[in-house]
Amino acid sequence: MQQTFFYQAMIYLAAAVIMVPIAKRFGLGSVLGYLIAGIIIGPACLKFIGTEGEDLLHFAEFGVVMMLFVIGLELEPSRLWRLRRTIVGMGGMQVTLTTIAVAGIAMLIGLSWREALALGMIVALSSTAIVLQSLQEKGLMQAASGQSSFAVLLFQDIAVIPMLALFPLLGAQGGDAVTSHQSGLAGTLPAWAQTLMVLGSVLFIVVAGRYLIPPFFRLIAKTGMREMFTAAALLLVVGIAVLMTAVGLSPALGTFLAGVVLANSEYRHELETDIDPFKGLLLGLFFIAVGASINFSLIIERPLLILGLVLGVMLLKMIVLFIVGKSFRMSTAQNSIFTFSLSQVGEFAFVLISFSVQGGILPKEVTDPLTAVVAITMALTPLAILVNEKYITPRLCAVAAATVVERESDLVEQNNPVIIAGYGHFGNTIGRFLRANNISTTILDTDSDNVDWLRRIGYKVFYGDASRHNLLEIAGAHKAKLIVIAIGDAKKRLEVIDTIKNHFPNLQMLVRSSNRWDAYDLMNAGMLHIYRETLDTSLRVGVDVMKILGFRAEVADNAAKTFFTHDEKALKYLSTIRNDEEYITAARSNMEELTRLVQADRAVQESRFAPLPIATPVPFEEQLATIGAEDGVEQSQGEQSATGPIAADRSLDDRDNDDPAGEEVRLAQ
Repeated sequence: MQQTFFYQAMIYLAAAVIMVPIAKRFGLGSVLGYLIAGIIIGPACLKFIGTEGEDLLHFAEFGVVMMLFVIGLELEPSRLWRLRRTIVGMGGMQVTLTTIAVAGIAMLIGLSWREALALGMIVALSSTAIVLQSLQEKGLMQAASGQSSFAVLLFQDIAVIPMLALFPLLGAQGGDAVTSHQSGLAGTLPAWAQTLMVLGSVLFIVVAGRYLIPPFFRLIAKTGMREMFTAAALLLVVGIAVLMTAVGLSPALGTFLAGVVLANSEYRHELETDIDPFKGLLLGLFFIAVGASINFSLIIERPLLILGLVLGVMLLKMIVLFIVGKSFRMSTAQNSIFTFSLSQVGEFAFVLISFSVQGGILPKEVTDPLTAVVAITMALTPLAILVNEKYITPRLCAVAAATVVERESDLVEQNNPVIIAGYGHFGNTIGRFLRANNISTTILDTDSDNVDWLRRIGYKVFYGDASRHNLLEIAGAHKAKLIVIAIGDAKKRLEVIDTIKNHFPNLQMLVRSSNRWDAYDLMNAGMLHIYRETLDTSLRVGVDVMKILGFRAEVADNAAKTFFTHDEKALKYLSTIRNDEEYITAARSNMEELTRLVQADRAVQESRFAPLPIATPVPFEEQLATIGAEDGVEQSQGEQSATGPIAADRSLDDRDNDDPAGEEVRLAQ
């Protein structure tokens, strides 16, 4: 018994450390790795852990609690208000339709309306932990599918509040009985009083988060002890969880509300940093516990029933989700990701199942297979997302391209000299610069929310996919002089390039490149004007470092120009190499040659001036004065205020970086 705790800790950590890297190596994702680890060490296989898996599952749910607290910290109330249409619209539609569909089927097979309604609400929920983790790993959180999935999950998490308040009213005594699962004061009150207590607790969290918690953290921060702030952050999460449990609410919902209230606090980032390690570890433990808690004995005894329920539940939810996505005009590919991602039953279902059993709402013969179905659907989710990514989405995209089922473009015929395809941060900066210089542009973007938002600001932006030649025809591609391809998706950029080369060969293309490897692909596609996002900014930082260390501005600027010229030439050569070993050899040789060239050029430049001390850094105040004076001189000479290497030499192609603040823009002359 003395080694029980450490033994189990060793087993869980070893299972995670071994299985998660293996799963990641085969492209299965960390979530599926955790789930497989739980199955292997659980009662079904190696039996390193036994029936305590269900108890561990309830403990590990605290990882979900922490995750929702961190999510709340990232959601300012103003952002929630802007997303209200998506959250309430898509989320409300999904929960309502799923609940009605499941409840209707349940009543047809003989369950009472109370049991059917409870079952419908349980199945309507999806797994916040698994979906968000999987989408983040695949970089889909900023896509339409990721944003829509997040909105629906957020509504589901909020909907748990009224669900938990409604469950006591669905009990065997019609709401008059006191539910036995609650403890403390809430367990001694009738159902209507419990509901009032739930609402009061939510109100208390909002008020406390707004007026009491920030002064508390301010007091803790004054101690200057990092560990005390971490302890205070954990105390906040644990305290809210205890309060929510006492009144019969989900702790995750309470901490989520607290996170939203604290989203504008000055301690938001510190709280997130302190909580994040605990969140990640407990989430992994939660996934392992889910895998270990799957009742394989029941599955073996009644395989057809369990398999039929799993497929039926996932198929039903997919149908509802697909309808919701189409109702909100999601593209076919994004709707497919959205549909497969949310097709499981979520972790909150375990909480609701426990409430339904202890409250006498659902019989054990219903909850036992339901628990297995919930765990299996969660375990299948990463695999379903992978199957969709590999096989389903490509085929749906092909069908969509033929049938054009996406939102129709609202573009009217244009006749401007410049077309900008993609109007995120990168394209927006270019567009504002051209607009300031009175250059007319036709702007295309596929993010409908972004289009609507920019139109409200006053920009003339049109919804449309620039890879469709008929859309480019309407946009005036046959008359325009050039197109700036500022789309963030590298694959989509290549599709646009192919369309223009095939249908508008006289249209000059200026293409955004995310990184060096992306630039190689664009060069091999025949592009001449490629603009690496971070090149100029990186060199400008290097120039400023040299100036601060005491180098003359002319020496630093010329060193950057030499580097830029050589790097552009080397880029063209390296883009032709496909073998890794040859590339490494060529890259090393290129770096050595670049070092010789830059140092030789710097020696020539330094010989023109009296030597300056290099070892002693320039004081910060003098740095600001010097940089300000240099900027003033450059502006008075009619040049750009940028101190970058390209600003001083107009014979080279300018390169724009994706500047989020939108303060500086440079385009190729």
